[in-house]
Amino acid sequence: MSALDSWTQEKESVFLYGILAATEPSPERRALFQKLAGEAEAQAAIWEAELKRGGAEAPAPYVPTARARVVARLVRRFGPERMRGVLAAMKVRGMSIYSQEKSDHPGHPMPRSVEEIGRRHRGAGGGQGGNLRAAVFGANDGLVSNASLILGVAGATADNHVILVSGIAGLLAGAFSMAAGEYVSMRSQREMFERQIAAERDELARYPAEEAAELALIYQARGLTKDDAERVARSITANPENALDVLAREELGVDPGELGSPAAAALFSFLSFAGGALIPLAPFALGAGGKSIPIAIALAGAALFAIGATISLFTGRSALRGGLRMLLLGGAAAATTFGIGKLLGVK
Repeated sequence: MSALDSWTQEKESVFLYGILAATEPSPERRALFQKLAGEAEAQAAIWEAELKRGGAEAPAPYVPTARARVVARLVRRFGPERMRGVLAAMKVRGMSIYSQEKSDHPGHPMPRSVEEIGRRHRGAGGGQGGNLRAAVFGANDGLVSNASLILGVAGATADNHVILVSGIAGLLAGAFSMAAGEYVSMRSQREMFERQIAAERDELARYPAEEAAELALIYQARGLTKDDAERVARSITANPENALDVLAREELGVDPGELGSPAAAALFSFLSFAGGALIPLAPFALGAGGKSIPIAIALAGAALFAIGATISLFTGRSALRGGLRMLLLGGAAAATTFGIGKLLGVK
């Protein structure tokens, strides 16, 4: 990134911090954004001085880009907390203060040392639980959509071959769509995060004191005293190996160790969707003949209940209630498509 690009980015941050300070209802967060605006202005001055040292003319007065103006309008409309993902993508620091790990959260006090921060960060992340959640919801999408498709076609025709071809087409179309969407989404997100982390690495190498000052402001907003926040921030930025990880988490809300693989995510989405879609299709593929439809309904119903019960692991609700709710919703969708198929049936 050139010095001019860095200057522009810091000035954009100043502009957005002003919007955040004007719309944030919390006085503490408002003060944080005002201070971060001052830090960004100071960083912009450093980049401007570097431009002049290189023989370049001073940049023209900053004018917000169309993107910055749109984001500002959205922040005014929906509030900073709801827009934190978009703001983090524009390298607006301090978005981690909107995370669930607040200093006043019962059972999760604000860390008071570098060592404690490190222990918590090493234990953070979705891990296997996140993969299980994605698998369950992917299979649910495949099951509901393909069961609805199959029963809709079955309502229109009794030809098992037509139903089988339709079900296979629905499985493949849905699985490939899920995989392609997941790949594009994760690739775009990964590229954005990699760009942000690279910029953070460059700023940390060039201006560690300024980065420490910004980090200290964030820790003050999350409950540390000014002296403790500055001591922790200095300690973190003194160790470049760990500093980038902490800065990415606290300033950008990004976990550098969990950017994920777009190809793996696409394959995972494909398989989970296909696995769910295969359940109502199995009786037709295995040649169950006239019993295919009731068997498919029974299999889909059992799977819907099991998925709903499994989802209760993430919600903490009753497994029986979760299973019945999913059975009711999926059954309603399948019954509706079956009725429409009957209404539009092949003559």
